[in-house]
Amino acid sequence: MNSVRGLLSASVISIQNSCFIYPACQKCFSRLILDSRRFNCLKCGCTGEAKDTSYRYRLSLKIADTNDLFDITVFGSCLDPLFGVTADNLQRCIQDFNQLSGETNTDASPGVLVQAVETCFIGKRFIFGV
Repeated sequence: MNSVRGLLSASVISIQNSCFIYPACQKCFSRLILDSRRFNCLKCGCTGEAKDTSYRYRLSLKIADTNDLFDITVFGSCLDPLFGVTADNLQRCIQDFNQLSGETNTDASPGVLVQAVETCFIGKRFIFGV
């Protein structure tokens, strides 16, 4: 594996998916398997009560510099300032919104949130650590 790290100045071309947060294991940051009462991490075996689940940002983007296109995924709390809230707080807002609107897909991000993220990111230039 190449361990060279660098910075890349690039513009966001598109958002690759509409799910910006995921239930994350606090030990290894892998996606948790949730049911109505429990969570389970398939990677490290961590388990707990669903009400204690923590969430983490995962923003998949297509970006372009002056010469190339890249698919990149940005994880974690570095996105807190851009979203204005932690992933846990955004998840609570999404749950409340979905409950009020009658949405049954608990993983669904409201369309208005997807539009807001697209407006805030697409066409903007960022510096990415790669």
